[in-house]
Amino acid sequence: MPVLPICQYPDPVLRVRCAPVEDFGPELKRLVEDMIQTMHDAPGVGLAAPQVGVELRVAVVDATAGVDPEAVRVLVNPEILDATGVDTDTEGCLSIPDFTEQVTRPASVRVVARDLEGESYEIDADELEARAIQHELDHLDGILFVDRLRGLRRQRARSFLRRLRSPEPAVAGGN
Repeated sequence: MPVLPICQYPDPVLRVRCAPVEDFGPELKRLVEDMIQTMHDAPGVGLAAPQVGVELRVAVVDATAGVDPEAVRVLVNPEILDATGVDTDTEGCLSIPDFTEQVTRPASVRVVARDLEGESYEIDADELEARAIQHELDHLDGILFVDRLRGLRRQRARSFLRRLRSPEPAVAGGN
């Protein structure tokens, strides 16, 4: 299971609305295994397919960050059925390194998704797992966590992202 390169902002794949998975064959299983390895290696608590350059509706989430192998959620063609409560907490993103900010999201979610065999299942998640699922599902729609910010937080994020889009100025002289 190789560790995949993680696409960094401003890579355009991060703004793509991903296509649903239709083929539940060995290529999907291999992609998911590689995504789990990549997520744990980063380390992170979630990873969406577009973050590794694949425009499919696939995400993996592990709120334990690799501590409990049974905690890994594989979400294929996921949809949020219900969201309740309000929670504000710090988020970051493997595709926007070195930037975190407070993001307000629903505190709990009910999600329907498919497993690697294409079977539908539902999960209820709250706390960090709910936040991670929402963050990764946003990626599948081309939404970054910074898009959820308002006011001064949004201005701070825009300034940070502008620096990522602008190449470093060349240093005159010196070797």
